[in-house]
Amino acid sequence: MSRLLLSRLKCIARSVPRDPRAYQIVALSGLLALGMLRFGFDIAPLDAAIIITSALAAQGLAERMGRPASPAGTAAPAAATWPSALISALSMTLLLRARHPMWLVVAVLLAVFSKFALRVPRVGAPGTKHVLNPTNGAIAILLACGAPVWVSPSQCGHSLGLLLLLAGFGSLVVYRSERSDVTLAFLLAWAAVLFTRAAWVHQAWIAPLHQLENGAVALFAFHMISDPRTTPDSRTGRSVFAVLVAVGAGVVQFVLFRTNGLLWSLAVCSLLVPVLDRVFPGRAYHWPAHPRPAASPHHAQEAAHVAAHAVRSAVAR
Repeated sequence: MSRLLLSRLKCIARSVPRDPRAYQIVALSGLLALGMLRFGFDIAPLDAAIIITSALAAQGLAERMGRPASPAGTAAPAAATWPSALISALSMTLLLRARHPMWLVVAVLLAVFSKFALRVPRVGAPGTKHVLNPTNGAIAILLACGAPVWVSPSQCGHSLGLLLLLAGFGSLVVYRSERSDVTLAFLLAWAAVLFTRAAWVHQAWIAPLHQLENGAVALFAFHMISDPRTTPDSRTGRSVFAVLVAVGAGVVQFVLFRTNGLLWSLAVCSLLVPVLDRVFPGRAYHWPAHPRPAASPHHAQEAAHVAAHAVRSAVAR
């Protein structure tokens, strides 16, 4: 029986996706559907469809132009690139708003093409990596240019269900992508910033706790700052990066009194990632290229023999 159980566990393990983007797509899609059906997110289904279609079309066009987003100069087989475009589209759908859908298309095109245009050489490894988180970079560029768009993070609210969805799937995503450290470091640093500010202005402790319960913070921590392709390669570098982002967001929000502090801080601190990679070198991250091979006929036959033997043993007893 133990051999049969072990065989079944191996079969289940082969069917579990290794690519963390699969879990991120499920989490963001679930949040979008739940938000539109239950919490009244101010995004029309047509606008969401336009954003997703534009992102996938732009990714396909960029690949046809011969500019793959996967690192050049590596012998490893290329991973699928459409999940990254879909994640950018879903994140844009959750965060960005505009009076005209054309600006949503512009935003998602910026997000996709920035992965191909804004790249720097890797430190100590072949190939290149893109500088900005695609969604964050596109939003920051449009806001800096004065485009008629705005960010709507408060719609995530303080719903326990949304927080559990974001944190639950987000924990799985950052674990599978080996980026739990940057998420944890950011949450601790951001909590320190909020509680320090509350102590400075003699604010009740309930205020920073309420700010930490915001769904937008969970979305940022688990699905944006933890992007393995735009964070530093080493654990030390990622921890420093997370603290810099948290402190920068505090400066933007509580010193400059500007909105979208987390997004502005991430966009600026992302420019320091090549420096952190040089100071704290580490192993470059690559998306899993292919799923694990399915069980061969020999394995299936062996499992059948194991099952038959287990049945005979049970009958004999």
